[in-house]
Amino acid sequence: MNAPQEALCFSPDPHTRARPHSTAPALPCGAEVLLNTLLALGVDTMFGYPGGAVLPLYDALYQQPRLRHVLVRHEQAAVHAAQGYARVTGRPGVVLVTSGPGMSNTTTGLLDALSDTTPIVCISGQVATGSIGTDAFQECDALGISRPVTKWNAQVRDAADVQRLVIEAHAQATQGRPGPVLLDFPKDLQLARAPQRLHADGTKALPVCEAAPVLHRSPAQTPSPDPATVQRAVQALLSAQRPVFYGGGGLVQAGEAACQRFTALVERLAAPCTLSLMGLGALPASHPAWLGMLGMHGTLEANLAMHNADLIVCVGARFDDRVTGRLDAFAPGARVLHIDIDPRSLNKVVPTEIACAGDALPWLDALLAALPPVDGLAQAQRLHPWWQRIHAWQAQRCLAFQDTGPAILPQALMTQLNTALQGRDAIVSTDVGQHQMWAAQFLGFERPRRWLTSGGAGTMGYGLPAAIGAQVAHPDRLVVCVSGDASILMNIQELATARQHRTPVKVILCNNGHMGMVRQWQELIHGERYSHSYNEAMPDFVAVARGFGWQADCVTDRAELDAALARCLHSPGPCLLDVRVAPLENCFPMIPAGAGHHEVLLSRPQPA
Repeated sequence: MNAPQEALCFSPDPHTRARPHSTAPALPCGAEVLLNTLLALGVDTMFGYPGGAVLPLYDALYQQPRLRHVLVRHEQAAVHAAQGYARVTGRPGVVLVTSGPGMSNTTTGLLDALSDTTPIVCISGQVATGSIGTDAFQECDALGISRPVTKWNAQVRDAADVQRLVIEAHAQATQGRPGPVLLDFPKDLQLARAPQRLHADGTKALPVCEAAPVLHRSPAQTPSPDPATVQRAVQALLSAQRPVFYGGGGLVQAGEAACQRFTALVERLAAPCTLSLMGLGALPASHPAWLGMLGMHGTLEANLAMHNADLIVCVGARFDDRVTGRLDAFAPGARVLHIDIDPRSLNKVVPTEIACAGDALPWLDALLAALPPVDGLAQAQRLHPWWQRIHAWQAQRCLAFQDTGPAILPQALMTQLNTALQGRDAIVSTDVGQHQMWAAQFLGFERPRRWLTSGGAGTMGYGLPAAIGAQVAHPDRLVVCVSGDASILMNIQELATARQHRTPVKVILCNNGHMGMVRQWQELIHGERYSHSYNEAMPDFVAVARGFGWQADCVTDRAELDAALARCLHSPGPCLLDVRVAPLENCFPMIPAGAGHHEVLLSRPQPA
């Protein structure tokens, strides 16, 4: 690891070794160009797993001490870890994998990143160019496989193109609507010497160590706010009697400044606000305008406010089906003002009256600047009837539960975990299922980039590697993964990654012995026909975690929960707490599939 930075990759060219006395500096190999270009673009961390077709890159990495590499135990987990890193830093996560199954194993993670607008640069090894198309060992059509799950992909066909393609990959991942990209890199071109390209004017391209950094969010990539549209939006905001602000994951991606402007606009208009699952933290959970999460398992007040609104101000969300419910019943009396960096999201699902294509921050700034001085008291009085209706829905306390007896209810677990996390500015990841929805309902986030979950793809196995990636980015922060007994098994091998890289992640296992959300749907929708949703051969998670070198404990009694949580959260290294919760508890509120917001269920329907 202490080899000098200028050390070169092995070159198969015999002529290179035939001139040992040459004083001209040897050209860098393709692998070195790639790593140096990433460094020049501000990359400092990679997540990956080596293999034959990517060994020249790993050899160059061995001689490049400025790049940290986190060795995962599965390529899917490499992408999820890079997602966690990207989501908490705002910088792209970088993944390095080998060819064949190494590349194909990344597709679930790439799909997840594409669905949730996460910037990922995935570098995949490939067989030598002369072997492409011959069904060589571990050859696969990386471009064909990755095309549906990436924003952009390309294959290196000339070592002289490496720098240009890396810069393009980084730009594609980070500019406009962020997303995953894949660059496929044949092994022989990793080893080949990389001559410098000339610009059109005959000058040389930048040396690989001086490549110009690419801005993460280039203003040139997004249109500026249109003054006429801004004025239409202001008129709509000032005339609305029942406005609702709705923020999503794109608002978080736009950065903390955008979230602050969003909050300021909510306050200026004294309006209620809800967020999607991916948008949690964009508005502080302690804010008086906060209605709770929107959607299938969102709060009663958020869903009914959306249903009865006359103006929806949507920022960085895409009106997915888990938010809208039945489309022909969605917000029937509402005009829609939609701000989104991706023009394709406007009018895609819900008709948009005022479409604002571009980055959220300049649009929010423009709206705040164009609003005339608003009398706060007068505005509050104008919306008083609307808030009275909302307070009536809030009074039904849709998240209330009966916390009696020795059994641990999942809601009690999340409530006590939220209390234990107060004041610690923790980062929380989840897997997918009931525990994910309970965490979203009961955990409060005061700032963005503290909540990591899989929204669009709903990927079980996301939580643990995402938490590791977040901990790598912020080694001194408390990072907690809330998982379920089914989800944790999807990538449980990453316990070894956390141990090897000394990431003190805490796993809170909401263990009900079932695939909980599957069981709930089977109970409520499929006539209680429980087809393969019970995990009969459940491992001893404490023993498994300890086998990986983790601290671990189990709690079954409600009276012992607080102490067990405190021990876990304050442990110095990685720790898993197996919390045995009531096995048949259901997650409410719930909007059944095919229902509208006004048909939200607060409990199990009683038989007629």
